[in-house]
Amino acid sequence: MASTVKKYFLTDAGDLVARLVDPGLRIIDCSFSLLDTDAGRRDYLNLHIPGAVYADLDLDLAAPISNGTGRHPLPEISLLVQKLEEWGVSRETEVVVYDLQNGVMASRLWWMLKWLGHDNVTLLDGGMSAWLSAGLPLEQGNVYHRRAEFVVDQQDGMFVSTGEILEGIQQHNLPILVDAREHERFIGDEEPIDPVAGHIPGAVSFPFADSLASDGRWLPHNELRERWKPVLEPARDAGWIAMCGSGVTACHLALSAQYAGFAAPRVYTGSWSEWILDPERPRIPD
Repeated sequence: MASTVKKYFLTDAGDLVARLVDPGLRIIDCSFSLLDTDAGRRDYLNLHIPGAVYADLDLDLAAPISNGTGRHPLPEISLLVQKLEEWGVSRETEVVVYDLQNGVMASRLWWMLKWLGHDNVTLLDGGMSAWLSAGLPLEQGNVYHRRAEFVVDQQDGMFVSTGEILEGIQQHNLPILVDAREHERFIGDEEPIDPVAGHIPGAVSFPFADSLASDGRWLPHNELRERWKPVLEPARDAGWIAMCGSGVTACHLALSAQYAGFAAPRVYTGSWSEWILDPERPRIPD
């Protein structure tokens, strides 16, 4: 069972290198640093997997910040489709996404493709680190593919709004809300990115790194399932919501839980960075 599950969600570097010449395959590098927003593109241009195009979190996978939004609001679907077509992605294309951050950024595009109805997408297990460790081929510079046509089959109900979270708290019926940020940020001890530290009342902490082994590869299916059981078993009938700082690493949790055999969550795309814009919204510590 574990190998079948892994095949559905993850791609091994050894399997990918054998298929680099496949015309039906597109590889997308999603490397990005929140502290140096140009670093991902620089790293991509310097070295990347042969044939990979580059997806910028701020420019391609998010809309500009506006009044009342978090740091990475979802882009307009029409603009995202334009990028996918520019990258040569159609509904028949197999997509493999990766980054330099153990899937933290790439999982956002994995989730967004699911949102558009494109299921044939996997994450490179171990990301660029696994590729480099295996001594596999690399190339430099931009990559261009023949433009494709992408037809959207939008999946409804995959995300929730700030209003829905607030209503759930007020009516005492908020589904299990799982926060992917580092535990120190969750409990309010430190906050290197957002102006306010802490978490939403009722949320539970499951740092995204808890899904990974020390080498950045994903934990075995059975071990990951044991880690998720105490968090998600109570949500078997009621569903659950994944969140983080800005709706990016929440997608890492979505992949992790499904890989472990649990139901897909809805993602709170605004997440903590949107929640704290209104000081009247409850938070811990207050």
